[in-house]
Amino acid sequence: MKTDKTSSPIKGLGLCSGGLDSMLSALLLQRQGINVSFITFETPFFSSESAQKASLQTGIPLITLDITDDYMEMMKNPKAGFGKNMNPCMDCHTLMFSKAGEVLKSEGFHFLFSGEVVGQRPKSQNKNSLRYVEKNSGFEGIILRPLSAKLLPLTEMEKEGLVIREKLMDISGRSRKIQFQMARDFGIKKYPSPAGGCLLTDKIFSEKLRDLMEIQIVFNKQELHLLKYGRHFRLDSKTKVIVGRTQQDNELMMEQYREQVDVLLKHNTLPGPDVILTGDASQKNIETAAFICAGYTKSPEGATAPIRIMKNGVSSSIMVRKGRPEEFKNLMI
Repeated sequence: MKTDKTSSPIKGLGLCSGGLDSMLSALLLQRQGINVSFITFETPFFSSESAQKASLQTGIPLITLDITDDYMEMMKNPKAGFGKNMNPCMDCHTLMFSKAGEVLKSEGFHFLFSGEVVGQRPKSQNKNSLRYVEKNSGFEGIILRPLSAKLLPLTEMEKEGLVIREKLMDISGRSRKIQFQMARDFGIKKYPSPAGGCLLTDKIFSEKLRDLMEIQIVFNKQELHLLKYGRHFRLDSKTKVIVGRTQQDNELMMEQYREQVDVLLKHNTLPGPDVILTGDASQKNIETAAFICAGYTKSPEGATAPIRIMKNGVSSSIMVRKGRPEEFKNLMI
C-alpha cells in the first residue's frame, strides 16, 4: 500500500465509492489547501472500479484494500441488522470507517471524510445513522461529511481550525441540483449514477448468499465470487451446481474454476453452458450435474446427450438424458 508524500501539513483520508459526492467532498477540502487521498474497499459484492476512475479524473491518490474476511465476519451478525435484502448498510459503513481509521493511524492522516449527504438515503444517511456509524467505528469526532457538515455537529478538525467550517456545505435531501452545479464548477464531466453498485441490495443475489451462509455455512472467497454468475442449484449442504447463462458468464465463471477441486461439465459436441460442480464430487452428484447441464444444451428433448467431465485434470464422458428445466427446478436457489 502506497500513498503520495506531500508537504501539506493537513491530511484527510476520504472513503470513495467513485460517485460524484465522493469526488466533490474531496475537491471541496482540497480547495482549502488540505492534502486529500481516497481509500476504497473491495469484496465479492462491490469493486474498486468506479473509485479508480474517480481517482484518475480528479488526480487524487487512491488506496485500495480487500476487506472480504472482515466483511464476512461482520455479515454473520450485523448489529444494526440487514436492509430489504442482505445489505447491512450501517454496519458496512461502520466497518469501512474502522478500516480507514487503521490506515489513518499508520499513514499519519488527521481525519476521515466521506461524500455522505444527510437525508439522501432515508435509512442509511439520516442523522441517527451517521451518528451510529461514527460512534461504532472507533473514530468518533474525526469523521467529516463536507457536503452536509454545516447541518452536523462540529468535528474536532473544525474546532481546531484544521478545516474551515464556513467553506463546507449544508446539502440535504435527495435532490442533486447543487451537486450537479458543483460538478460543473470543478470541471467534473463523468460520474456514475447514484444507484450504487452493491450486489447485496439485489434480491436474487441475496438469496444465493443467504443459501451459502445458512445452508452451506463453510465456504471460500471463490464461492462468493461465483454467486455473481449463472444459475445456482443446491444438491446438498456441501454441494452446488452453477450453470452459465451466457458466454460472458462462462468466461467469468472459468476465472473462479479450480481444476484440482471443482468438477467442470460441458456438452461434448454441441454449444451449451459451462457447468461447475463445487463440493462433494460423488458419482451421484456428478450425474445430477450432468443431467442439469444437458437440460440447457441444444440436444433434442428426451435424447441422450454426451457430457464431458473434467475432474482432477482428467477428462471423461457420461451419457445422460436431456430433460426439461422443470425437472430440476426444485433444486434451483
